[in-house]
Amino acid sequence: MITALVSVVLFVHGFVHLPVWLAPTGGDGPFDPRHSWALAAAGVPGPRVAGAASIGLASVTSMLYVIAGAAVAVQSGGRPAAALLAACVGLLLKTLWFNPWLSLGVLLDVGVVVAVLTGWPASLY
Repeated sequence: MITALVSVVLFVHGFVHLPVWLAPTGGDGPFDPRHSWALAAAGVPGPRVAGAASIGLASVTSMLYVIAGAAVAVQSGGRPAAALLAACVGLLLKTLWFNPWLSLGVLLDVGVVVAVLTGWPASLY
């Protein structure tokens, strides 16, 4: 039961990334995925590059979380590495485009990192 629950949480967290980062921006949204404070500070020109980078990182994060969820579902030996990599890429994405609206995603990614590093839940290992 725990295995199925963890797998579903990883899948859902992965699938949520794309709608959040692909949402249309028009000033009404909670944040603009075309604006990265870090990329702007580094001199990366324009929202077009930042937008493409955010969508690319969100796609990679989504894919990695789906892989991690599938690895947990089939009890693959690579599930901790897949989940850890997904969470780290997700944290990178949310750090470079940080907005308080993304705080729940940050907490979920940190939770995955802590769970993997502490071997929790033990029934997965």
